[in-house]
Amino acid sequence: MTSTLPESDRAAYRATLVDLARGDSRIWCLDSDMGGLEKQFQAELPGQYVDVGIAEANLMSIAAALASTGILPFVNTMAAFASARALEQVKLDIAYHDLPVRIAATHAGFSAAHYGPTHHAQSDLAAMRTLPNMTVLAPADAGETVRLVTAAAYLPGPVYLRLGRNAIEPVYTGDAEVTIGKAVELRSGDDVTIAATGALPVRFALDAADELATVGIGARVLNVHTIKPLDVPALVAAAEQTSGVVTVEDHSLLGGLGGAVAEALAEHRPTTVRRVGISDRFCARPGTHAEQLAAAGVSAAHVVSAALATTTFRPVCTSIWD
Repeated sequence: MTSTLPESDRAAYRATLVDLARGDSRIWCLDSDMGGLEKQFQAELPGQYVDVGIAEANLMSIAAALASTGILPFVNTMAAFASARALEQVKLDIAYHDLPVRIAATHAGFSAAHYGPTHHAQSDLAAMRTLPNMTVLAPADAGETVRLVTAAAYLPGPVYLRLGRNAIEPVYTGDAEVTIGKAVELRSGDDVTIAATGALPVRFALDAADELATVGIGARVLNVHTIKPLDVPALVAAAEQTSGVVTVEDHSLLGGLGGAVAEALAEHRPTTVRRVGISDRFCARPGTHAEQLAAAGVSAAHVVSAALATTTFRPVCTSIWD
């Protein structure tokens, strides 16, 4: 999918789901009164559509039961509810049995800005990536959403697809190759690495790299669209070839991409890791998605600051890691 117009990853997912289901009657849409899917999916494929209402725990259990019969269910709800209210059912009914349920979780991070803390999802990655068998995806734009949904449709086991809400600027200008489990290098650079996940964080990373370039700092930008399985080889290469790694995410500093990267590099190639993420507090202030993130510590400026601090840090004894 190639587009220069902003489109939401949520809209791209819905259109792709209908396309997939047209060609495969095993692909079902399980809804939770989210709005929009009944107009697109149910209108065309009513025999493959079930709306269980605002009952997220039941949604997950029904999806697991259908998956056990050979159906490939895509369940649709908000990230805050999928990762908290229905977490027990995701764990025991879906992940434990390694069933091919695709959980499409919208309004992730602070993208449900106007709804407030009840709908913010700042700890969903921490919950989902610790579940055995679970693949965790977070596309950076609408085009990447199409590719990841298509690739995940027949992936074995459960999938958590982390989506936003609003229209987002495209990251890719053409048809780029996207492979589950492999980070995409969007900018080359040998001074510092910026590893980001999700729409606004990847945009912040690219803007920060442009600003760093004006002062002679080459920032490598990795779009980590797959949180699990994590692309450890790309991160190890970054640790070996640059002064350190800055992570950026629309998620708590605890347990998300920053935690995953720090864990992987502590084991495989210790280096400096600085995390740019949502500070450890609830966000009760009004504002847009970007405004709330900036207030919580996530913006291009925060990425630049972390990158500058990383490039000035040099371990006294680097040879012990060689």
